[in-house]
Amino acid sequence: MSKTKWPGSVLLAPVPPVLVSCGDTASANILTVGWTGVLNTKPPMTYISLRPSRLSHQIITKSREFTINLSTEALVRAVDFCGVRSGREINKFETMKLKTTPGDTVACPILSDSPLSLECRVKEIIALGTHDLFIAEILAVHVEDRLIDANGKLHLDKAKLLAYVHGEYFGLGEKLGSFGYSVRKKKKQKAPVDKK
Repeated sequence: MSKTKWPGSVLLAPVPPVLVSCGDTASANILTVGWTGVLNTKPPMTYISLRPSRLSHQIITKSREFTINLSTEALVRAVDFCGVRSGREINKFETMKLKTTPGDTVACPILSDSPLSLECRVKEIIALGTHDLFIAEILAVHVEDRLIDANGKLHLDKAKLLAYVHGEYFGLGEKLGSFGYSVRKKKKQKAPVDKK
């Protein structure tokens, strides 16, 4: 396969375009973040990267809290809007008719239409250049009941989550495998019992 070499760039994709809510009832804001992920299992740690010029950067720096709300195909318009408009100019919750419930671990609101929300507390802020990295502990996870089966297993594949790839939004496609499937031993089929 032939490849063209480019200088170092931020072309890692796909990424999850999440809606990050911050602030308390009086100062709540929401913005779209594409640069987020998991850093650690125990304690559960995540991160978001924000430009210092963003209103949410100021709010989170002061409060040291935020909520990551996973986005869905139904939220795609709000995801795009909240990424290109500033909370300094408008109330994005009202404009996009986004319903919220109060967080119960942090003061930030939880997006009601998100299938899964992570309440986070900032542990460290690292200036990287154009963006600052907010490293945070995940204190609580709120999951939409319909995604949990009778055995308590999460079925996040039913949430119709979004992916962001170099300026474009996509719904997730068909399932191609599950963790460890490439090395999982096949179950032996039992020989039929002869009932003669």
